[in-house]
Amino acid sequence: MSDPTARALTLLNLLQTHRHRPASELAERMGVTVRTVRRDVERLRDLGYRVDAAPGVLGGYRLEAGAAMPPLLLSDEEAVAIAIGLRTVATGRLRRGAESALSALAKLEQVLPAPLRRRVKAHAPALDRAPAGAEISSQVLTDLALACRDGERVRLTYRPPAGDPQPRRVEPAALTSVGRDWYLVCWDLGRDDWRTFRVDRITGVEPLRVRFRPRPLPPGQVDEMIAVARTWGPRTEDASVVVDLPIEEFHARFGAWAQGATEAGPGRTRWPIAAASARDLAYGLSWLPPETPYRVEVPEPERAELKALLTTMLDALDR
Repeated sequence: MSDPTARALTLLNLLQTHRHRPASELAERMGVTVRTVRRDVERLRDLGYRVDAAPGVLGGYRLEAGAAMPPLLLSDEEAVAIAIGLRTVATGRLRRGAESALSALAKLEQVLPAPLRRRVKAHAPALDRAPAGAEISSQVLTDLALACRDGERVRLTYRPPAGDPQPRRVEPAALTSVGRDWYLVCWDLGRDDWRTFRVDRITGVEPLRVRFRPRPLPPGQVDEMIAVARTWGPRTEDASVVVDLPIEEFHARFGAWAQGATEAGPGRTRWPIAAASARDLAYGLSWLPPETPYRVEVPEPERAELKALLTTMLDALDR
């Protein structure tokens, strides 16, 4: 790549997609020498971009915030995603910033090519009709997205549905929205296990400047963990099931749905089922493997309600 302008634009695009990039990696990606990379970095600095150089194995060049907002380079997909995100903010899904989002959206849509502008406008009806959801801090969402992208550990404060706020040190893996709720899937260093957190219950995200190697996490497992998190909440009726399975085998069979399971003796596992009604209890019990013996412990009067429900179902089948 011999043209200085083309090299500068390519370098800027590379620096925008990662926090740290070693000079050797940049040189390889651009097909130039490390010395040329250093000259191009200086050219970007002269144009007003603040490019910091961090030493060490995990260091390299990174683009930082400066005194003024410099121009950004966006791909077609990034431009559409930003426009949709701005429209989301403007419709009130995130806390604060609706006026600024509308202003930025107007500027962006003014310069978007016609095909991209049509793609953005196609999402407008669905976003405007979206149901109400919990308010989310845009800063928290941004910090978590950056941590997922860059593989950086963070310290956060999580407020559970009941109880005091809890400090957590985590390795963010995925940030996903379902409806109007956002969920963070991460490796909890204190629990030494995967955890799923509602983003609207997270405050005080602090990057720890420590990189980590991503752990294997298939997309299907992310979906399953979020499905479990969405069903987890305050319940009025509880039951315990003691299954004749070792806890390791129980976890292997049930995956994320084995949440809360504990060892109940040699070769046995106690699995709590929380539900809002006897019907929900019956549904939870239906997931247990039919070939495996188990014992159900349900307090009264829920026990009588569950028994009456199952009796009615059996009578209907016989009839």
